[in-house]
Amino acid sequence: MNIKMDKLEELLSLLKKKEDEKQKNTVLWVLAIIGAVAAVAGIAFAVYRFFAPDYLEDFEEDFDDDYDDYFEDEEK
Repeated sequence: MNIKMDKLEELLSLLKKKEDEKQKNTVLWVLAIIGAVAAVAGIAFAVYRFFAPDYLEDFEEDFDDDYDDYFEDEEK
């Protein structure tokens, strides 16, 4: 009877280990998917920033030109 109980406890412990391993595996997959999505988003943002024109730079140049004209008019 004692041997049967030991076998039963051993089987129960193996099942529990397998269940714990399954949970760890699920968490690992979820973290891997989140990491992959974050990496793709980061790459997409970097590509966008590289290829997107900088409209503010054009605005600043026009703004400087307007002030230059204003000061040249005062000197005359």
